[in-house]
Amino acid sequence: MSALVAILILLLLGLIVLVVGAPLRAARRGDLEPQSQETLAGHPVQATAAELEVEHDDMEAAREAKYREIRDAELDFRTGKLSREDYEAIDTQLRAEALEILNRLEPVEPPE
Repeated sequence: MSALVAILILLLLGLIVLVVGAPLRAARRGDLEPQSQETLAGHPVQATAAELEVEHDDMEAAREAKYREIRDAELDFRTGKLSREDYEAIDTQLRAEALEILNRLEPVEPPE
């Protein structure tokens, strides 16, 4: 009886290792696949006009979302939901993030 229990425990342990290790094995196989089409003979492939336009639209959406966050923080401060210290800290952080978005948006002008 104890030998049967030991065998079942070993089988269960092996099954657990297979299930838990499956994502790790899949990730390793993904690393070993050939390079994607991002590079061709070691040279980066130029982004298409459609890709640039999508990236530009995404950056504009991120910019508008950040502006909305800044306005919401100002409203919270004016209505008394935020203290001056909290507002200044949040505002400084949000404006720094907005500047980062603007800096990334600048070189991603869509082709005309």
